[in-house]
Amino acid sequence: MDHITLRYDSVLSDVHMLLPNARHLMTRLNHVGQPEHTMATPLEDVGKQVWRGAFFLADFILSQTAMFSGATVLELGAGMGLTSIIMATRAKTVYCTDVGEDLLSMCKKNVTLNSHLTEPAGGEVRVRQLDWLQHSLCTDVEVDFSWTEEEVADMYDNTSFIVAADVCYDDDLTDGLFRTLYRLCSNFTHTCTIFISIEKRMNFTLRNMDVSCDAYNYFSHSLSQLRDLEDGRCSFRVEQLPSNVAQFLLYERTEQLELWKVTATPLPFDEARPDTEQLSSSPGFTQEQRSAADLSMQCAPVNS
Repeated sequence: MDHITLRYDSVLSDVHMLLPNARHLMTRLNHVGQPEHTMATPLEDVGKQVWRGAFFLADFILSQTAMFSGATVLELGAGMGLTSIIMATRAKTVYCTDVGEDLLSMCKKNVTLNSHLTEPAGGEVRVRQLDWLQHSLCTDVEVDFSWTEEEVADMYDNTSFIVAADVCYDDDLTDGLFRTLYRLCSNFTHTCTIFISIEKRMNFTLRNMDVSCDAYNYFSHSLSQLRDLEDGRCSFRVEQLPSNVAQFLLYERTEQLELWKVTATPLPFDEARPDTEQLSSSPGFTQEQRSAADLSMQCAPVNS
């Protein structure tokens, strides 16, 4: 059975991937900027870790040979790029996105070091900047990891899947994630499927004086509000997928790992009746942000 091994004390390490009925593949991911794993990870270093949710989502991708074949895929919060690299063994184009020049540089190096895995499959990974807290994509040629106008158009026209692995650990960023999903899907003219993996982490909080999973609860609440959103532009169907995905990668598969599927479907133009009250009560949508979302609906989705 195929598997990938990752050293517990590395951000990315030697990875061994054995695919069923296929030749043995081994790739060496970078060893730069590897912080030791600790009981608590500073928020600014979260993207430099490879979390179990990324392995879990990668397992799902590897188990779905036909689903992603030839697709254009957008990954949000890609971190070190593991999930995007695995996706590119299936998909045609993967936009691997995150924020921070240092993180994106490390991610780009991982992609380059693993091109021998993606190129034979015809997949391409493009590392790009995408900040959930901003309302537009950066197309400034002077900025590293910016988008070209052609890439922006391709992403909006052809993205069939959006994936995100274990990215909901801070309420503000969770708000940003769901705002970004809404803006993107509302600008698509086609149905898009979103896969989000998450690990339900239990923490003791002084506020509750008990063990709770606040980040997961907030994610779950945001999912519910997205599902119930009725703004006349896009409908969202939410479902939890079974967790018994075939395990190709070697890591600790815990019961707290979950995989969610969101299907975003644009509504016919004549049904577009924005419900501003509903939108303003959705996760992370302040009046100012709702106005920005409204404006993005009125403008072409090519950013300057």
